[in-house]
Amino acid sequence: MTTSRKVSVYVALVLLAAVSVVPFLWMLATSVKHGQDIYTKVPSLLPLDKKTGEWAATLDNYDYVLGYGGLGSAFVNSLWVCAVLVPAKLLIDALAAYAFARIPFPGRDKLFVIMLAGMMVPTITLLVPRIHVTQALGMFDTGWGLIIPNVASVLDIFLLRQFFLSIPAELEEAALIDGAGRMQIFWRIVLPLSKPVLAVVTITSFLFHWNDLVWPLVVTNDPELYTLPLALQQLVASPDGGRAYYIMAGATLAVLPVIVVLLIFQRRILQGIAFTGLKA
Repeated sequence: MTTSRKVSVYVALVLLAAVSVVPFLWMLATSVKHGQDIYTKVPSLLPLDKKTGEWAATLDNYDYVLGYGGLGSAFVNSLWVCAVLVPAKLLIDALAAYAFARIPFPGRDKLFVIMLAGMMVPTITLLVPRIHVTQALGMFDTGWGLIIPNVASVLDIFLLRQFFLSIPAELEEAALIDGAGRMQIFWRIVLPLSKPVLAVVTITSFLFHWNDLVWPLVVTNDPELYTLPLALQQLVASPDGGRAYYIMAGATLAVLPVIVVLLIFQRRILQGIAFTGLKA
């Protein structure tokens, strides 16, 4: 690749990165502005006083949304749900994927195809039966109702199974000859070799459930159980929902953990995607 072409590629990448980053910077800047400083003739990313042009950043917007806005308790609820749900989901999906990949049992392949066919059913159509089951189990409008119905994912099972199939079977056969059981092989051989795909499944599950609005909306009535997306939706629908600085403060609180996770684990995500094969 010639030097001029490299420069063109880098310039295009920088422009694309700027298009992606500027909205987040604007959100952050708006979240620390006073109401009268948002709407100006000359837009500015900096929180400056509209009249004097001096620095006028404030954290009052965060105090409001964390207190009266209810986002403080919702933030804790979201952390609790993800801290319990994501590890439980990862364990159950990994066990199911290992069974489909390595343990022969009657109807295994047919059952796996049926599970994959279930992915074609729109998720929204399953809301009513899921609600009925949740009510029958006595988990409606409870914290466990946010967790238990989501502890398995067909897509994650598929991704994990495909990766497990790429692990040489000779390693497991050698362990079986040495007297290791299936669970020992799973914990000591399969999982340590599957860190890339486990990282991908963990991070994508965290992002999905952190941002999930529909299920908490239909399964909870108690405001004390609201998760962050639901609390944000309630804030927007409140009398103060038209105040952009409150909405941006709430959105910043919701986005910051996601950005931190992506920055820390971005290499794992790319590595996991690269190593997650589609072996039949």
